[in-house]
Amino acid sequence: MDLPISTYALLFPAVSLLFLSYTNRFLHLSALIRKLHTEWEGNHEDLLILQISNLRQRLELIRLMQLLGALSLLLSVFGMLLKIFGADEIAHYSFIGALVLMFGSLFGLTKEIWISGGALRILLKDIEKEVKK
Repeated sequence: MDLPISTYALLFPAVSLLFLSYTNRFLHLSALIRKLHTEWEGNHEDLLILQISNLRQRLELIRLMQLLGALSLLLSVFGMLLKIFGADEIAHYSFIGALVLMFGSLFGLTKEIWISGGALRILLKDIEKEVKK
């Protein structure tokens, strides 16, 4: 299958939008962690430990998502260079690798979204516990 060079460039807009989204998520979590740290210094509640654990998982996932997205973009650029220099078969495999890495990045995003709901469930359980008293 012969892919035109424009096919390799298809990942560029997707990656830039994903990085914007990932960076926003990272910045939001960073601010939240700083706030929770301040609260933790004031009182050592178990609820804060659960939230901090959840945020740690999410931060690790976001870093992995960013890494996979960056590697995807690098492989796509590498594939374009290979295509320009006539190494079509290797370029094709490079693009397939870029797509697999992008898939991994998006899979990480769905997992991070799922985990973010966990933080809200922790707060809801605490509220429900207080209401039952």
